[in-house]
Amino acid sequence: MSERRIIVVGGGAAGFFAAITCAEAAPGATVTLLEKSPQFLSKVRISGGGRCNLTHACFDPRELSGHYPRGGSALLAPFQIFQPRNTIAWFESRGVKLKTEPDGRVFPVTDSSKTIIDCLLGAAQTAGVELVTNRAPERVSRCADGGFELGFDNGETLRCEHLLLATGGCRVPAAGQLAVSLGHTLEPPVPSLFTFDIATPWLRELAGVSVPTMEVSLPVLRRRESGPVLITHSGLSGPAILQLSAWSARALHELGYQFLLRLNWLPHLDAETLARKLESNRAAQPARLVVNTPIPPLAARLWQSLVVTAGISRETRWAGLSRSARHHLVQQLSQTELQVMGKTLNQDEFVTCGGVRLSEVNFKTMESRICPGLYFSGELLDIDGLTGGFNFQSAWTTGWLAGRAMSGQSPEN
Repeated sequence: MSERRIIVVGGGAAGFFAAITCAEAAPGATVTLLEKSPQFLSKVRISGGGRCNLTHACFDPRELSGHYPRGGSALLAPFQIFQPRNTIAWFESRGVKLKTEPDGRVFPVTDSSKTIIDCLLGAAQTAGVELVTNRAPERVSRCADGGFELGFDNGETLRCEHLLLATGGCRVPAAGQLAVSLGHTLEPPVPSLFTFDIATPWLRELAGVSVPTMEVSLPVLRRRESGPVLITHSGLSGPAILQLSAWSARALHELGYQFLLRLNWLPHLDAETLARKLESNRAAQPARLVVNTPIPPLAARLWQSLVVTAGISRETRWAGLSRSARHHLVQQLSQTELQVMGKTLNQDEFVTCGGVRLSEVNFKTMESRICPGLYFSGELLDIDGLTGGFNFQSAWTTGWLAGRAMSGQSPEN
């Protein structure tokens, strides 16, 4: 092949980062990035509510890898080479000012994803990446010389020496058909990071109420998570719910998204301490109505619903709260049980687990172990992270490693 050509399929975060990295490291090569839609970086555009949570300020590779329900062990070595500290330095060196919020999420100070998109577009153009929208191959095959030939629906073909597939999450198996056609195996795709649909009337009436820290658990799976929870019109959302869905994604899929959820609204108080707290309230303010005396940090509306759902009337005063009623209230506060009837997804942002089997990829270079010259990055791999910038970080890391490898440069800085 007379011209050294590298093609990246997929104009999202991972594909862009790989194309830029490759073009900067190999200025003599022709790097072409193909995107099937009319717009590059669509997921970057909507991420974080349009603010773009581009990474997380977690700088220990082992701790960082623990935020990936699938792919964490495979990413441990790559994170030794390119991690959030490198991501932050990369964007800041190109004029993007960043800020770290108290929970560790990193955003541009502009609070606008346009800042990140403009940076990536500018870097790609400066590096000489050929950017092509509304174009994606329908098929790919190996050439006799070891390169690849891509075929398009209009009958045209393109040839390249190296090919990177960064086509995003496999929401349906067909999305990974190019990888399969080159010998790879796809782990079945199922949703990750979803909210729980719960039809319980008293809960839905509390839509908009949030709890800063609570414990949510799945008794059938012996799995629990802690963190903020938001009550919605359809059930429960928030970081603790999303984490629980991510770690249990495959098991919940097998359950048909119908299962029992247990909630501890006051996880900082064990049952004994909580019982003492209720008795203290009874002694200190006997004339007050129980429904009007919430235990912080529970909101007044939420407290009232929990009290009534425990079988205590709205007219009950602390002096009239029986030992049995106190026991029921402790149970309600520490072990509310709700039936989940399904899931809700953000159709634009949601993450899938599943994709190209990780054992078929060399994570030092992101090159296929099955098909030399073929590379992978981003969500097409069977990698998914928790909410908070972790999915973007795996895209930057795998894209950078693939870009360096395709350029012929060592991944080491």
